[in-house]
Amino acid sequence: MRGMTRAISSLFALCLLVTPVAVQAQTPADQPTTIVCGSKTGERRVCAANTSGGVTLVKTLGTATCELGRTWGYDTSGVWVSDGCAAEFSVAAKASSKFGRYTPMVGLTVADTNQGALTIRLFTYLRYLNQRGTDPTYTNAFGKTSDVQQRVDLQLNKMQVYFMGWLMSPKFRYLAYVWTSNSSLGTTSQVVVAGNLKYAFNDYLTVGAGINALPGVRSTSGTFPFWLAVDTRLIADEFFRPSYTTGIWAEGAIGKGLTYIAMMGNNLSQFGIDAGQLDPGLDTFSGELAWTTGEFGKGFGDYQSHAKVATRLAAHYTRSDESRQGQPNNDAFDNVQIRVSDGTVIFAPGAFAPDVQIENATYHLLGVDAAIKYRGFSLEGELYRRRVDNFSVRGAGTLPFSELNDTGFQVQASAMVVPGQLQVYAGASKVYGEYGEPSDVRVGATYFPWKNEVVKWNFEYLHLNRSPVGALSLPYNVGSNGGVFHTNFMVWF
Repeated sequence: MRGMTRAISSLFALCLLVTPVAVQAQTPADQPTTIVCGSKTGERRVCAANTSGGVTLVKTLGTATCELGRTWGYDTSGVWVSDGCAAEFSVAAKASSKFGRYTPMVGLTVADTNQGALTIRLFTYLRYLNQRGTDPTYTNAFGKTSDVQQRVDLQLNKMQVYFMGWLMSPKFRYLAYVWTSNSSLGTTSQVVVAGNLKYAFNDYLTVGAGINALPGVRSTSGTFPFWLAVDTRLIADEFFRPSYTTGIWAEGAIGKGLTYIAMMGNNLSQFGIDAGQLDPGLDTFSGELAWTTGEFGKGFGDYQSHAKVATRLAAHYTRSDESRQGQPNNDAFDNVQIRVSDGTVIFAPGAFAPDVQIENATYHLLGVDAAIKYRGFSLEGELYRRRVDNFSVRGAGTLPFSELNDTGFQVQASAMVVPGQLQVYAGASKVYGEYGEPSDVRVGATYFPWKNEVVKWNFEYLHLNRSPVGALSLPYNVGSNGGVFHTNFMVWF
């Protein structure tokens, strides 16, 4: 009995010794703190806080959506909110023992020092494609019949790894990436290693140099991959657009909601083209002037379910002197070429007359796009007008024209039928050309399993009418006529 009493007494004494330590470890100074931070529509606000231990959203306090990386986030100065987001946040007092920091659609920050930072981001998707509903052959406007491949396959279609951040000054930013098209394994240019450098002087002027997309249409103006479908455009967009090239550019704000991008580059598309094939001189110009309201954002559709109407109106112009040797072949990584509306490449030998081949031409593209977003609904359209002229040829023949003119449009509508989780959409486009009037229609649905845009599963049916464009990485081929189904599981973090 005495032994038991002594044991209980010793245990009680030990508890007395341990208890002060436990209490000290959970003093108020070490507990997470709670802050409330809110913004108005069109406003961005920063609430000062020590965020070294991380930040967690506890609950929203308004009607606007609070989405990490889009309408709220944090940095070393505190918690920021925008576009009407208001919420209560828990700010950890001590840094987590875990390595790095993650922000959805921004990536994993693995280094953040006084001299620079590094964030890594991944984009990839798995695609099942079924083209059996298309015709096996295609006859173009000149009476030439070709076989059209009818694929049924499963591909890890693309893998893109981005490395980005800043060096020496947060204003001096870099982007490097490895970009593969796995559907083109075994062909040239199936792997691209590229990037660019930018310096932000202020909100009104950022200059950049390196590989960048020419802003000739909306889909090449920084919207990727926030499209309604996964990595595929309507055929009018694919037919008219410029692509990626090496160049220099300037971008920034002119006033509230009014922004610009202006770029000088080597050519319309440098994929599949080496330096020896390029024309001497920066002969390509592309620019965009856009006006947006209501924190419109860059993407298609209204995943954010804007509480107030958000609108966009933009104009684009592109001009480029192109040569036959500066165009990629049909199997190039990103098959951007100047074609007429039946799919014929204008530089093909004898395409328009016997014993004549176009050597040089000048491409002009004018585009206008407009869109509206509200409470999960969106309606977006784009008009295109292209002229190709200033031809030089070789051979004894002559061309039957002095210029080629094509116009076209696309329109898309979407709705969030389950907020944050299920989106449905439909789209259509048409090209009015001198060698045919191809068109397409698509309907689709996208499921967001974790209620964010990091992971999505897309299902889409397309009906194509004599497509003038196509590539291995796309769900359709040049000449596709009929139905195509594809489903894509996409990851973007």
